[in-house]
Amino acid sequence: MEDGFSSYNSLYDTSSLLQFCNDDSASAASSMEVTDRIASLEQRVQMQEDEIQLLKSALADVVRRLNASEEQQAVVSRRGPTKARPMIATLPLRPTVNNGTILPKKGSGTLPSPSGSGSKRDNTTPASKSTVRRANSNEHVGTLTRRDSGDSKGNRTRTGSTGSSSSGKRNDSKQREPVFSAEEGYVKMFLKGRPVTMFMPKAQVDSYCLEARAELPSSKLKLDWVYGYRGRDCRSNLYLLPTGETVYFIASVVVLFNVDEQLQRHYTGHTDDIKCLAVHPDKITIATGQVAGTSSDGKQLAPHVRVWDSVSLNTLHVLGTNFFDRALVCLAFSKSNGGNTLCAVDDSNDHVLSVWEWQREDRLAEVKCSNESVFATDFHPTDSNIIVTCGKSHLYFWTLEKSTLVKKQGLFEKQEKPKFVLCVTFAENGDTITGDSSGNILVWGKGTNRISHAIQGAHEGSIFALSMLRNGTLVSGGKDRRLVSWDSSYQQIQMAEVPELFGPIRTIAEGRGETVLIGTTKNFVLQGSLDGEFVHITQGHTDELWGLAVHPWKPHFITCGYDRQVCLWDSGSHQLIWTKSMEDAVQSAGFHPSGSVVAIGTQTGRWLVLDTDSKDLVAVHTDGNEQLSVISYGPDGNFLAIGSHDNYIYIYAVAENGRKYSRVGKCSGHSSFITHLDWSTDSQYLVSNSGDYEILYWIPSVCKQVVSVETTRDIEWATNTCPLGFQVFGLWPDGSDGTDINAVCRTNDKNVMVTGDDFGKVHLFAYPCSQFRAPSHVYGGHSSHVTNVSFLFDDSYLVSTGGKDMSVMQWRIV
Repeated sequence: MEDGFSSYNSLYDTSSLLQFCNDDSASAASSMEVTDRIASLEQRVQMQEDEIQLLKSALADVVRRLNASEEQQAVVSRRGPTKARPMIATLPLRPTVNNGTILPKKGSGTLPSPSGSGSKRDNTTPASKSTVRRANSNEHVGTLTRRDSGDSKGNRTRTGSTGSSSSGKRNDSKQREPVFSAEEGYVKMFLKGRPVTMFMPKAQVDSYCLEARAELPSSKLKLDWVYGYRGRDCRSNLYLLPTGETVYFIASVVVLFNVDEQLQRHYTGHTDDIKCLAVHPDKITIATGQVAGTSSDGKQLAPHVRVWDSVSLNTLHVLGTNFFDRALVCLAFSKSNGGNTLCAVDDSNDHVLSVWEWQREDRLAEVKCSNESVFATDFHPTDSNIIVTCGKSHLYFWTLEKSTLVKKQGLFEKQEKPKFVLCVTFAENGDTITGDSSGNILVWGKGTNRISHAIQGAHEGSIFALSMLRNGTLVSGGKDRRLVSWDSSYQQIQMAEVPELFGPIRTIAEGRGETVLIGTTKNFVLQGSLDGEFVHITQGHTDELWGLAVHPWKPHFITCGYDRQVCLWDSGSHQLIWTKSMEDAVQSAGFHPSGSVVAIGTQTGRWLVLDTDSKDLVAVHTDGNEQLSVISYGPDGNFLAIGSHDNYIYIYAVAENGRKYSRVGKCSGHSSFITHLDWSTDSQYLVSNSGDYEILYWIPSVCKQVVSVETTRDIEWATNTCPLGFQVFGLWPDGSDGTDINAVCRTNDKNVMVTGDDFGKVHLFAYPCSQFRAPSHVYGGHSSHVTNVSFLFDDSYLVSTGGKDMSVMQWRIV
């Protein structure tokens, strides 16, 4: 606990509090002037508030550590699947939702139950109308069907997701039932009406029953680590909590990362891309807003705001379902009234600004903000009725008068009006400070809409971030990668430049002591100081992600994608071992069985081999000019198979432990592009799937197709990544069009298998999965199509990659 308290002391200086508590200078008997006595009292009250905040944070950390300790003890003592247990309520008695399920209000001294319905108010239909129920914090069942509070103010039509989700298709067609032929020993299933015939092993023909029901796997998954950060297109999404955790988001997961202890916790209540985040003045309550999405059955998932407890990870309130349009782009809590109100801006054409009394889930006011993009919104620190918004070609000062928001436009007068006002913060005296696309910092006098001071050319190019530190220092950052500090009279104090590798500065947050946290447009989170020393604590990909390969005997894995980066990660330390830039967008990867080299397939037909230790280039070859969807070495390491979008499988003989390659030929026979490959355990056979649902078998050493059913039906396969085959056909959902499943992987012990689908879900099945409509455990977290999944060599973890959400998630098997 001493370590925990040291982190608070670095955030809050309480050394002089006792001195003020014993100081009698502000009493009525003092000889000080009245104004001085008032100022002294105000200072004392502020310090007492800081002390209360410190105690709150310490208590929150104690509860968090207790919960973590209990979970560890439970894992050690438990055999079999985990069971949800109630978390300790750390905040006042409010209705809560356990990562998606609303928990009822309880009497004093009781713990929240993981299920039940919330209380109902007369004038609203609160978020407790949810039909969402989650078996644990990651499993997803059902969809959001809440009605919004404040019905009298009218609902607005939602449109599709503006996030990374590509799940816009519907699974509403009725799939034909599969057919079993006992005579021939096959099962025939239908995808989009097309028959797919799968022959079973001879030994199973007599005992097989198509109507038998498959069982759920005894194992489950628990999200262990999330690699990546969304800084490329999101702002103000990085904060340090008093508990020492850095909070940020990627995909549909909010990450709470304790850098010192190298521990992550995750809030997983969202159903699609998170776009904005705000921290309450109590530093415990957090609000996050998401985009609209589409579920696997084609239903719309509403954009909404979730308010949640960062210690217990319980959802407290859900706001704005059926009110917000497209997505949430900005959120902010008020400061001067105890954080009782929350303002939000959505991504509708009018970018509607709304103000909420979030604890009552009541909308106080709404107004059309701007037809142009809105980048930031915030409450004035001393007046909760004043809100500032900024964006393309505008800066507005809003005043809340009863249920109406009254607008005053910022007047640039002699100052040249910038194309974009990109960020806003406030000075200690109440002045508003903005940064814009012209590189200028403008100061707007408190209570006015006029410029009182201007720092011309504060940066070269756009200023993306402004942060007012507790000591009154203003810090700015932007496109020029410069981090500049300014004193209270707006004179420059220091300037440091972030290395080009990390990219332009997107957001700035106050760190511990003299440090600052920086989020960049290249999706790095940096920790550093104005002296210019920066260390990355989180990094991720910056474009669509497809390639994934696990090391054959180390806890390492490779990810690669359209950002042309190949990254080698250590799953134990969660650190990046190395990264290498390619000339082309990358599609696939595969390790040699020795682990000494890794083959990388690109979108242009080129493939490369890299040394795993030094990342040096070993070989370069080109086959065709289309993307190489899959690249895989045989178990004995003597052959390499490359599946291309030109319908061919290219075979290479491999020598010198993966350092010498000679082309054997190409397997020709598919009538569509190659999607997946698996090798037999003896490396003598190959099975492949294609885009038109073909299953073909090959002898790769001579590039000949095997058409004999008796030869292929009893082959033992080293891996099971093909989604079409007798052992796996039960994974296909009703109404599937054959493209819904992007990736499949089986554990090495052949007990469970996992799939990644087009709806952002990871499914865990029992293996073999040879009964129609097999049940599965379903896990959310990704907000885009899950492009790849793979178990580590020892089955200790599962790794999944999200396509356009650019995230890599590591799951523990429990």
